[in-house]
Amino acid sequence: MIKTADRLNGIGEYYFSQKLREIDTMNREGKAVINLGIGSPDLPPHPDVVDVLQKESAKPNVHAYQSYKGSPILRNAVSEWYQKWYGVKLDPESEVLPLIGSKEGIMHICMTYLNIGDKVLVPNPGYPTYRSAVKLAGGECVDYELKEDNNYQPDLSQIENTDGSIKLMFVNYPHMPTGQLPLESTFSNLVQWAKSNNVLIVHDNPYSFILNEHPASLLSVDGAKDLVIELNSLSKSQNMAGWRVGVLVGAKERIDEVLRFKSNMDSGMFLPVQLAAAKALSLGKEWYDSVNRTYRERREIAYRLLDLLGCMYSKNQAGMFVWARIPDHCNSGYELSDEVLYQSNVFITPGGIFGTAGEQYVRVSLCSPVEKLLEAINRISTKTKLHKAVNG
Repeated sequence: MIKTADRLNGIGEYYFSQKLREIDTMNREGKAVINLGIGSPDLPPHPDVVDVLQKESAKPNVHAYQSYKGSPILRNAVSEWYQKWYGVKLDPESEVLPLIGSKEGIMHICMTYLNIGDKVLVPNPGYPTYRSAVKLAGGECVDYELKEDNNYQPDLSQIENTDGSIKLMFVNYPHMPTGQLPLESTFSNLVQWAKSNNVLIVHDNPYSFILNEHPASLLSVDGAKDLVIELNSLSKSQNMAGWRVGVLVGAKERIDEVLRFKSNMDSGMFLPVQLAAAKALSLGKEWYDSVNRTYRERREIAYRLLDLLGCMYSKNQAGMFVWARIPDHCNSGYELSDEVLYQSNVFITPGGIFGTAGEQYVRVSLCSPVEKLLEAINRISTKTKLHKAVNG
């Protein structure tokens, strides 16, 4: 028998990949599931962005392999975007590396820096891909728990690297799945801690423009480039998830190191996609305001849905989700998610997929139109037994 590689031991199929197959089966059975689970924007990019893609794709000279470092036009656009919105100065020639999606960048980073047994700090709850990428690269995950009573900020006083075995730390603010923003001191404390412990921090920053008036980069802290690399993405802020455009920014040395791995894995993005992405990054505040008006309206309805289920939540969340604690009489977020799915044909994400610290929570995505959210409320109010128990 042909066996899979040992590196896949303990690595299961991505939860959403499995769940979407189940939902697809339910849909073929005529159940018309409303999916409030995944953060895939349902809104289109700006029309000007699509127009650039169409016009550039029609040209005969744009279909060749591209530079491993990306188009200078895109790198300059990223640099200008960072300066305008984050107040961070980046050299577009040496400190910007376009990626075919930032999710791939997580794997590039792990493969670049981790040897077998190297330890990596991962947030719990946190994006599951951090954990998977670390394991696939041969590293060892060390959880740092983020707690509701500490506003989901890292308690750095509880983390030491006295033996030097911790090599990387994944950080993500605005935090997914909880939607919490960093406190005023969080970023500066992280940089100071990284200096004291000789740890490279990877800041994953795709949500900073969604329902957040003050986008921030960890690289804005003085001295951060020495110990921080940052991932960013056009998937959420520009409604371009399927286009697969991300970016890694940081010091030249870090970019060069990651490029040694990345250049052996892919051959760069289609040039018209890069040029359209550059156009997307040039959009002004009115673009972000229009996107956020839509999400703000949807969020109010998501609150009503969670109220029906007896969940508790903070209204001080950013990003395209609402994170909520389940009622006391529920055993887990998985139980509540399954009950809502199988009784009402509405899918909400169980918080446990983001780590053990999320087991008493669920997450609702705002990536569905108002009509779908209202229909979900109607289904839950008429079909879900838990709702009837909560509301007497």
